[in-house]
Amino acid sequence: MTPKTAPYIFILPALLLFLAFTVYPIIASFLLSFQTRSGGVYTFSGFDNYVRLFTDPIFYKALGNTFIILIVQVPIMLFLALLLAVFLNSKLLNMRGFYRVSFFTPAVTSLVAASIIFILLLNTDYGLINYILTSIGLEKINWLTNGFWAKASLIIVTTWRWTGYNMVILLAGLQNIPNDLYEAASIDGASPIHKFFHITIPQLKPVLLFCFVLSTIGTFQLFDEPYNLTSGGPNNATLTITYYLYNQGFNFFDFGYASAIAYVIVVFIAILSWLQFKVVKDD
Repeated sequence: MTPKTAPYIFILPALLLFLAFTVYPIIASFLLSFQTRSGGVYTFSGFDNYVRLFTDPIFYKALGNTFIILIVQVPIMLFLALLLAVFLNSKLLNMRGFYRVSFFTPAVTSLVAASIIFILLLNTDYGLINYILTSIGLEKINWLTNGFWAKASLIIVTTWRWTGYNMVILLAGLQNIPNDLYEAASIDGASPIHKFFHITIPQLKPVLLFCFVLSTIGTFQLFDEPYNLTSGGPNNATLTITYYLYNQGFNFFDFGYASAIAYVIVVFIAILSWLQFKVVKDD
């Protein structure tokens, strides 16, 4: 061991683990996406899995569900996260630490336990939500058995879980904005609303972009919530693209087709992330 070789020797264990558990699976799954299983043996089949994918109506259903959740849930979640971050960044608020932890807690809560609670809350006959609705003269809602409301329930639960997570990221961005900017704006007579739209939002643009990209990736990886709440039903109304991948790979053991789905997801995420960077014109 010499001063030149020592660093490489020290990073070798981490490098080997990275190659074994990250690089190799990526390459192996990519090669697997060009194979189909016949008689328990995988054979090279070219682009058959990808051709099958783009003629699969259930794939388009899962993709449509994922895009609906992305378009509806992500803007609502980030808007709420921004409002909470601004509110909890105020020096006039007491017990700020307590509120920050409270709003962040759903992100680290066991989703299985949380799902059981939401299943009880959203139960059609005995749930607390429907009890409140009937108490004020409204009709019960089939939260988890109606296609539209099942999707709405999934959006509500996902928003509840990840709003606090994005709030913490935005809060860190707010705390890095120099106070001099706000003081100068106050001297010029700017109102709080003008400060928010002309100082806070522009200064937070890189952080908001980061949250948008992160939330886009998270939406395309959405699995736990539909798996625990609705099992993708009713009638595939809450089947997400990742849940469909899971079904193909681990329920039907069609790992070649599942691998093809995975790489299509990668392409969609890359395109959407690129578009988000282009829209905000950020280097």
